[in-house]
Amino acid sequence: MTGASPSQQSLLAGRRWRAWEPLLWLAAFATPLLLPAHAFIVNEIAIVALFAISLDLVLGYTGIVSLGHAAFFGMGAYSAALFAKYLMPDPLVGLAVGIAAATLLGALFSVTIQRGSDLTRLMVTLGAALLLMELANKLDWLTGGADGLQGVVMGPLLGRFEFDLTGRTAAWYSLTVLLVLFFLARRLVDSPLGATLKAIRDNRLRAMAIGIPVGSRLAVSYTVAAGMAGAAGALLAQTTGFASLDLFEFHRSADVMLMLVVGGTGWLYGGVAGAIVFKLMQDALSAMTPQYWTFWLGLFLVLLVLIGRDRLIRPWTWFTRERRP
Repeated sequence: MTGASPSQQSLLAGRRWRAWEPLLWLAAFATPLLLPAHAFIVNEIAIVALFAISLDLVLGYTGIVSLGHAAFFGMGAYSAALFAKYLMPDPLVGLAVGIAAATLLGALFSVTIQRGSDLTRLMVTLGAALLLMELANKLDWLTGGADGLQGVVMGPLLGRFEFDLTGRTAAWYSLTVLLVLFFLARRLVDSPLGATLKAIRDNRLRAMAIGIPVGSRLAVSYTVAAGMAGAAGALLAQTTGFASLDLFEFHRSADVMLMLVVGGTGWLYGGVAGAIVFKLMQDALSAMTPQYWTFWLGLFLVLLVLIGRDRLIRPWTWFTRERRP
């Protein structure tokens, strides 16, 4: 753009789609049609990828460490499931309700991450998720308690496309929501607001010194990420027809953090890549060794940390010496 400053040119360059990106998304949407037996795993990958991207907004772009991101995931799932069971089975309206409920919860909990160290935030966010899990357990007359919320039947998508046993409608639905929210998240991180979030991540004191309202920026990032996590939870409840206390448990937050370890933080496609690798490995390893699949997954993560992501992906770099100045 003529007359644009270098910073503006950098932001605009980040918004441009690379040549390989449309091919990647076309391949994702074609997979349920070309490989109908894998439509359900595509749906799961799309949901957890959206969940991972939401965590990346607060962890990779803002520097907020959270072990309770499952709170918003579960809130979105239960809100959408309860809305479909007792009020209206329309998927899109239920999705909006799930996003709204998780966003409001994120705005409320954003007060808890304003101060303190990373360890404090870990404990506070984890406690929030455990608190919601216990609340859902006590309100068994509404949520089903430990048995879960059953009997959730979704209406046809757009009044036309049924959620059938093939899973293709569910996969395309989740992929579409993922694509839309991925585009919105990309616009956010490549905007001036996103630049201030990165400045806070790099050095909070320096960001405060140059006049960035750190508290409000943290609240915005946390609230937006909560809404995206709620969308992922709503998709899971709608496409499976079930919501349980498992959605609030610690392993949900831990798994999505492991996905970012695999794919990388501070890069939206890191959440997508991590979700693909994690879910495919989980599916393959659990089929081969149902009892010990977590061992092999843990071994892969240990190798990833010891060897490094770049060297594990590009093994030929093992034989090249790093040049030092």
